[in-house]
Amino acid sequence: MPTPATVTLVTREGCHLCDAAREIITAVVAETDAVTVVELSIDDDPQLAARYAEEIPVVLINDRVHNIWRVNADRLRDALQEATK
Repeated sequence: MPTPATVTLVTREGCHLCDAAREIITAVVAETDAVTVVELSIDDDPQLAARYAEEIPVVLINDRVHNIWRVNADRLRDALQEATK
């Protein structure tokens, strides 16, 4: 049985890179049952805004930064396979 993993997408309103990242994450996560997706907005959280304002979108896997700005589906898929072993 795979170990559960969490993908967190840190976004902001009106961010086209966030929209693209969301699409890729949704497609990749649909390939597995062991991944939960959480989306957080820096517009709603001053601490997130202070930390990530210049790096949106940010993708975290199990609370560790996976990447910023652009999401590569193959890289994300590989990281999730590793995280859910």
